[in-house]
Amino acid sequence: MPKILITGGSGLIGTNAVEYFARKGFEVLNYDFRSPQNQAYVKNWVEGDINNLENYLKITSDFGPDFFLHLAARTDLLESHDLINGYQSNIKGVTNTITVINQVSSIRRVLFASSRLVCKIDYLPKNFDDYCPPNLYGESKVMGEQIVKNSDINKEWLIFRPTSIWGPWFDSPYIIFFKTIEKNLYFNPGNYNPKKSFGYVKNSIYQLDKLMHAPVEQINKKSFYLCDYPPLNLKEWSALISKELNSKHIPTYPVSLLKFAAVFGDLFQKFGWKRVPITTFRLNNLITDMVYDTSELENICGPLPYNLATGVNDTVEWMKNNKNRDKLALVK
Repeated sequence: MPKILITGGSGLIGTNAVEYFARKGFEVLNYDFRSPQNQAYVKNWVEGDINNLENYLKITSDFGPDFFLHLAARTDLLESHDLINGYQSNIKGVTNTITVINQVSSIRRVLFASSRLVCKIDYLPKNFDDYCPPNLYGESKVMGEQIVKNSDINKEWLIFRPTSIWGPWFDSPYIIFFKTIEKNLYFNPGNYNPKKSFGYVKNSIYQLDKLMHAPVEQINKKSFYLCDYPPLNLKEWSALISKELNSKHIPTYPVSLLKFAAVFGDLFQKFGWKRVPITTFRLNNLITDMVYDTSELENICGPLPYNLATGVNDTVEWMKNNKNRDKLALVK
């Protein structure tokens, strides 16, 4: 039975990864300071912090994984000080991870999670060493990537950049996107219909599995964007969500009006409101194309198991079965 250690296995990607690999017959360990969202996999969880090297090394050594999926990170954009130290899990945590994997001989391959926010949304990087982070979180993930690339790692490894991943066990912002459509509060931004390299989470886990088992020459020391292909378009996606939720037809409002509302959203966020419906950052996300080259990923992974309609249906079914959790997410 192969073993996989997943740091941050209580988050969106991690929760789905724990279930996927456990069902596939792996022995799975979720190392996270948060308890699992899916209570069926509490038995796979060990509480721990990647910033505590001594405990991190002990747990990993005792488990002896074959594969290592490093997802643990601070992922919010809420750091209010001009200090990168708030994101130490994305910096020191990466350094600790490299120390751990170099000392645990059983590990064969490591997948490091980064983020699309190593570049701002309207910036298309020339290559995977071209960075343009829009915020402190993005800066911390740039630093994490550079630590990996500049370290002497004695295992096979790759970096993957999740784009905007959605699906069962998601939280803000995309659960709010779905709930806003359900409440008939969503509207399309003018004549914009941007293409988006987003990822349905069960496709993402399938891709990670393929990357984990691909020939070494196809993946070693390489970077990949993790997303569906081809890109979705925003109006089609929102229309499918609306249909599944039995919501009303989605109206269209001028972008000038939305920009005005976003300014107020920025102010509310500045003064501590953490779940602002629209901000300048989110509006730019709505109206800007975000398409990445996935040719290498497609060559390795092939066709994806879920199409857009199936992913939306699956997500809505999950929401119906987790209504109490939805309400909690909206008031956080």
